[in-house]
Amino acid sequence: MSAIERLNVFKTTNNIFSKGSLSVVIQVTRLVKGKEFPLRADDFKTEKEGQVAGLGGGNLKKILKDHGITQQLSAEGGRTSRGSMGLMIKYLDFLNSWHEEESIDLVQVEEFWAEQVREYFRNQPFVLTADTSKTIGANLDELFEQARNRQRQNPGTQYLGTILQHLVAAKLSIVLPEGSFEIHGASVADGPTDRNGDFVINNTIIHCTTLPGALLIEKCKTNLRSGCHPVIITIFDRVHTALNLAEDAGLAGRVEVWDVQQFLSANVYGHSLFDTTRRNATLTEIINRYNNIVLTVETDPSLRIEFEAR
Repeated sequence: MSAIERLNVFKTTNNIFSKGSLSVVIQVTRLVKGKEFPLRADDFKTEKEGQVAGLGGGNLKKILKDHGITQQLSAEGGRTSRGSMGLMIKYLDFLNSWHEEESIDLVQVEEFWAEQVREYFRNQPFVLTADTSKTIGANLDELFEQARNRQRQNPGTQYLGTILQHLVAAKLSIVLPEGSFEIHGASVADGPTDRNGDFVINNTIIHCTTLPGALLIEKCKTNLRSGCHPVIITIFDRVHTALNLAEDAGLAGRVEVWDVQQFLSANVYGHSLFDTTRRNATLTEIINRYNNIVLTVETDPSLRIEFEAR
């Protein structure tokens, strides 16, 4: 059995999927480096034997940083968890049994647990905090920053663009009759298709993007030639980029460019009849529709958004 297979069996058998259990095993792995086998559980207990010695939020943060992980997994690092002691003992028994059969590469073991932590973060839903002391746009900015951070942790992914596209779809589905437009997965929308944009509604073509470029402007030209009206919805920071690209292509005044924060904010206020006490109810409806879209057209459930009212 390979090292990865052994570790996966231990992970599954002991249900090591939560932030608390992951915090324990990755720290204990670091603690046993340089120790002689067989490992003794008593060497990893505090004097009163109430906690696992060496566990803590600061220590955990340092280990994760060594693996390029900057999110906080656990503030306490599993130090005060009731199950930490039992898990530590089981883990040491597992390592001792493994060591009896072959030498253990603890660097590889620690990297395995670091990857499980990355997977944990990848599977967590995003959170939209509806802080009524802030504007809707500011709350959305915090959501989008979560997506940017997850992209940095997982190069090659496009969380931000996918969230933008499906939030737009969710809002459109509220204001338009059912069946007015088709909704596709973000990867489908980005690939070569016969569609003229992300959303085709009557003679309006909506393009959702976080990075407007020359290809998008060419699509807008095609839309105009076919008698349609192109609309670009992007993040606030890219509005001027899109406008400048359109102007350089001779399309000034012919392409609508909206930032998604204002697009959603204006619709929320309008749908709520400008009654701020109804704002969160409208946002909840948008997020519920967004989550239904994600579960229908995407394969990654971590794209879901939790709504947290304050």
